[in-house]
Amino acid sequence: MAKLSTDELIAQFKDLTLIELNEFVKAFEETFEVTAAAPVAAAAPAAAGGGAAAEEAEEKSEFDVILEAAGDKKIQVIKEVRALTSLGLKEAKDLVDGAPKPVLEAVAKDAADKAKAALEGAGATVTVK
Repeated sequence: MAKLSTDELIAQFKDLTLIELNEFVKAFEETFEVTAAAPVAAAAPAAAGGGAAAEEAEEKSEFDVILEAAGDKKIQVIKEVRALTSLGLKEAKDLVDGAPKPVLEAVAKDAADKAKAALEGAGATVTVK
């Protein structure tokens, strides 16, 4: 097996969905008996040394994606909720019917933005906190 460069690995990860990436992280943690949370927490103080603006940006590293309302295209929203989470059809429908509810909790800013864009594209009203 050929060894992949860092850039090649990152290119492969860009093609994964959030669920696939989450499953990979869990498998990686189990295989190497580590947690991905530790390096992220250790990196935050180093990045925050850049000034007050950098500190404020680093303080909030985890975001919640809240479904406020499903809108007119409820079936599309349910499909997006299922794609973003590991929920089954009934659980995703219950989440959408029970809005406002969190769809994703404690995710990175880019993941939260992608989830918000996907849900809004399906017709939902979404907030990121």
